[in-house]
Amino acid sequence: MTTALFTHSACLYHETPPGHPESSDRLRAVLHALEDEAFQYLAREEAPPAAREELSRVHPAYYVDAVMKAVPETGYGSLDPDTHLSPGSGEAMLRAAGAVVAAVDRVMSGKVQNAFCAVRPPGHHAEPTRAMGFCMFNNVAIGALHARARHGLKRIAVVDFDVHHGNGTQAMFEEDPELFYASSHQMPLYPGTGRPQERGRANNIVNASLDPGDGSHEFRQAWDNTVLPALDAFNPDFILISAGFDAHRRDPLANLNLVEADYAWVTEKLCAIAKAKCAGRVVSTLEGGYDLKALADSASAHVKALMAA
Repeated sequence: MTTALFTHSACLYHETPPGHPESSDRLRAVLHALEDEAFQYLAREEAPPAAREELSRVHPAYYVDAVMKAVPETGYGSLDPDTHLSPGSGEAMLRAAGAVVAAVDRVMSGKVQNAFCAVRPPGHHAEPTRAMGFCMFNNVAIGALHARARHGLKRIAVVDFDVHHGNGTQAMFEEDPELFYASSHQMPLYPGTGRPQERGRANNIVNASLDPGDGSHEFRQAWDNTVLPALDAFNPDFILISAGFDAHRRDPLANLNLVEADYAWVTEKLCAIAKAKCAGRVVSTLEGGYDLKALADSASAHVKALMAA
C-alpha cells in the first residue's frame, strides 16, 4: 500500500492580510516540495468539501453558520485579531476539513496505508464555539469524530507536534475517555494552555511542555518518555496527527530548535505504534510552520517517513 496526499487549490484562496504569517505561500511551498521525484508514488487526491453533518459533530450548527456567514464578499473579515477571512475562505475551510474526512475514509478502505492532508487554514486552535489562532474549524477533530461515526471505531487518538498547544482539540476531547490527545509544545507560548497537569477526564490528555531553546534531545525525550508510552497504552483504533512544523529552529514564531530529522523520527515512531495497534492507520494534517524553507523541508521529511512506514 501507499501514502495518499489530499489537497485542493481552493486552500490557496483563503487570503490573509499582507504580512500575516499564515499565508497561501505556506501551502505553495509544501506542494512544490512534494512535486519532487521522491514523491512520484504518492496517491494524489482532490479534497472534497466537508458536509454540514461532518462539521457539526464537532462544532454546533449555529457556530458553523456564523463562521460561514462571516466570509466577506470583498476584502477581509476577522473572527479574532489573528484570524481573518477573505472571499475564498469559505470553500478553503470546507476543503481543509473535508480532506481529513476523505483521508480517513481512504485509509479505512484499505486502498492506502496512510495519508497527509496539505491544506489550510489550519485547525487545532479552533474550539467548539470559538475561532482563534488562524483556525476556524478543527480539521483533525472533525476527522477523528468522523472515524467514530462512519466507521464504528471507538478509541481515536490525535497527537500534535506543532510548537503551539492545540487548545481546541484538547477542549473537544478532554471529557471523552475514548478520545486521546497528546501534544508537545513550547511553554510559555500562545495560547497559554497545555500544562502537564491538564490530564482530562480519564488521563486521556497528555501534555509535554518544552522550554524556549529546547531542541532535538529534549523533544525526543518528551516523546520517548511521555507521549509515546501514553499513546501505546491507550490502544488506539486510529491515529491522527496535527503536523505543525513551527518548532523548527528557523521558525519566526517560536523558540525551539528542531530540525527536519526530528520530524522524520517522530513520524516513524508514530507509524510503528500504528502498525502495532491499528493496522498502520494514520492520517496527518498540516497545522503551523511559518518559515517557508523549513516548512517545505520538514513536511517533506514527514511525508517520506509516512511513505516508508
